Amino acid sequence: MLYYRHESSLEHDPRALLPEHPDTPERVRAIEATLAAAGWAGCELRSAPAASDEELALVHAPAQIERIRRLAEAQGGALDAETYVLPGSLRAARHAAGAAMAMVRALIDGEDAAGFCGVRPAGHHAEFDRAMGFCLFNNVALAAELAIRALALERVFVLDWDVHHGNGTAEIFRRRRDVLVASIHQGGLFPGTGPAGDAGSGEGLGYTINAPVPRGSGEEVWVSVLEHVIVPAALEFRPQLVLISAGFDAHRADPLGQCELEASSFAQLACHARDLAAALGAPVGAVLEGGYDEAALAASVLATVRALGGAGSAESIAPDPMVTPRIAAHVGHFWSL
Repeated sequence: MLYYRHESSLEHDPRALLPEHPDTPERVRAIEATLAAAGWAGCELRSAPAASDEELALVHAPAQIERIRRLAEAQGGALDAETYVLPGSLRAARHAAGAAMAMVRALIDGEDAAGFCGVRPAGHHAEFDRAMGFCLFNNVALAAELAIRALALERVFVLDWDVHHGNGTAEIFRRRRDVLVASIHQGGLFPGTGPAGDAGSGEGLGYTINAPVPRGSGEEVWVSVLEHVIVPAALEFRPQLVLISAGFDAHRADPLGQCELEASSFAQLACHARDLAAALGAPVGAVLEGGYDEAALAASVLATVRALGGAGSAESIAPDPMVTPRIAAHVGHFWSL
C-alpha cells in the first residue's frame, strides 16, 4: 500500500482570512498522528511531487491556474465566500494534485495494488475554470485524465463518497464515455447538484451516476447503494483503474454533514471498492477530500487505508427498501443491475 504525503499540506490555512474556516492543517496532523501510532498501517510512505502547469492544464483552464497563482503571489485572498488562497496555498495545491498523479503512475506501473493520498486542499468541487468548495485543483480528475491521456488507459472509474456531491469531477467528465463517475452524497447539501436523474450529457449519457441519500442515512443506505447499484454498473463498465474521492464528512460526528456513518462504515465502503478493483484486475487509489471532525477523520482514514490494503472483508447488505430502488430505477436505464 502506497501513501503519498507532503509537508506543504500544512501551509494552506484559510483561517488566516476566515478564522472559523473548517478546513485546517490540523486535519492532516490528526491523520498522520493516528497513522503513525498504527505503524502507518504497513504503508510505504512517499513524498508527493508538485504538479506542473502543463499537468494542471489537463483538466483546468490556464487562466484559472494563473488566477490562483496571482492571488497567492499577492499574499492571498478569496476566490469565493468559502474558498481562499494564501501565500502557501498554490504550493500545497500543486503537491496535492501531484500526489494523485504520482500515485496513478505508480499503480499503473504495477508498484502496488492500492494507494492513498493524504494531502490537501481537496479537489472534487473544482471545475475546469472555477475553484470552489475549499477546492483549488481537481486532484482526482487530474489523476483520471493523466491515466487516459498519458498512460494509455481506456476506462477509469471514479467513486466519490464525500458527503457533498463531487460537482467538479462530474462536470469535467460529463460528456465522456471513458470515465464513469459515481457519487454517493447527502441530498440537499452544498453545492446543490447531483440529483439522481442527472446521468451525464451527450456522448456521456449514462456515464454519470448520482446517488443522493437522505439526511440521517447510515451505513445500511450508503453500502447498499454501492453494493447493489454502483458496483454492478462499474463491473459492466470494466475500468482499468478505480479512483476514490475519499471524503469522510458523512461520519456522524462531522459538523458539515448530517449522515450517520462510523469509521467502520468507511472500511466497508473501501472493502467493496477494493474487491471491485480486484475482480477487474485493476489497481485502486484514494485521494483525501472532506472530513472536518479531526478524531473522526483520522479514525476513518486509518480504517480506509487498512481496508484498501487488504484488511477485513466486504459484507453484503440487503438493499435499502427506499433509497436503493430509487437510485436503481435511474441507473438501470443504462446498466444491467
